[in-house]
Amino acid sequence: MLAGLALAFAAVLQVALQRPGPGMPDKIFLVLIALATTLPLAALWAQPQTAGIIVTAASLLSLGLIHSATVAGVIALVAVTARLGYRGAQALAACIAVAALSVALLQPDDSTTRVVLILLAGVLPLSAWTCYARRVKHERAVRSAQDEVLADSLLAHTVRGERARISRELHDVVAHHISMIAVQAEAARLTTRGMPPAGAQRLLAIGDTARSALTEMRRLLGVLRDDAAAPSPQRHPQPGLAQLNDLLDEARYASGAATRLIVSGCPIVLDPGVELAAYRIVQEALTNARRHAQGAAVDVDLRYHTDGLYVRIRDNGPGPASAARHMVGDRGHGLLGMQERAAAVGGTLRTGLATGGGFLVEAKLPAKVAQDAA
Repeated sequence: MLAGLALAFAAVLQVALQRPGPGMPDKIFLVLIALATTLPLAALWAQPQTAGIIVTAASLLSLGLIHSATVAGVIALVAVTARLGYRGAQALAACIAVAALSVALLQPDDSTTRVVLILLAGVLPLSAWTCYARRVKHERAVRSAQDEVLADSLLAHTVRGERARISRELHDVVAHHISMIAVQAEAARLTTRGMPPAGAQRLLAIGDTARSALTEMRRLLGVLRDDAAAPSPQRHPQPGLAQLNDLLDEARYASGAATRLIVSGCPIVLDPGVELAAYRIVQEALTNARRHAQGAAVDVDLRYHTDGLYVRIRDNGPGPASAARHMVGDRGHGLLGMQERAAAVGGTLRTGLATGGGFLVEAKLPAKVAQDAA
């Protein structure tokens, strides 16, 4: 609206300043024509076709009959065709250009009006199609952004559905079997008469291990269901090196074998990811030793260096036979899992036969210091 009023004022001012000035009646007529070519621009956004017809008719009348036009009127005509092209009315914009060309052909060959009309006949469709192309580009960008948002939404929905399915499988199948292990181990311990104390301790350890596994699984289910409507179960921090003593106590109780923790260097609080990787590597190595080298003593050695944390777990099992049981009985899952945990934090891990007998797990983890301790 302000643009239309500004052009109307400029057109009237141009008519008023013409030299030599026409008579008063003629000047009033020219002022009215100037207003008709510019003032409808105020309604261009609301009624582009109506404003376009009025501006075009007034402009062609001004140029074709009285051979006079204002600069503001020409600008208004170009703006009208550009707006019509943006709104998709290319046919009306083309009709305006054809009308301008037709009026130009009726003018004398050497007249300035004819030159102006021919130029307008070329500029008007160009402005219309340029604005139409800009609109198409904008709409494509909007559709592309909408498609991307929709794809992200579908992906997130699919991920939530898959997490829910995994959660149901863990709850309905795996958790059920683990709970049955705990129940049967407890029942066997309480109902078997004449069982040696060592056997009762083993069954008690089986039940405790099964219940611990159920607790860990509930925490995992809480993570998988973190976007569910129901309140999520209470969660606990992931274990780290501070919990190694408890882990070794559990290993001693479960296996009855000697298990030592040896720490050298200056202990520091490492990044939680590094500490979790070290804890899980030790946990898996102790499990493998208990499974494949029953009764063997295990040494867990932590060495703090400036270039990293060295973790070394060795059992004193029966030499090559122990190593073979580790490699064959593991089926590649536990050892591969330890290697993946080390690699995930930027470390390395190797396993194999220890010098002098037994099985050895060695890991080098980066010395990433926790941010809150730095």
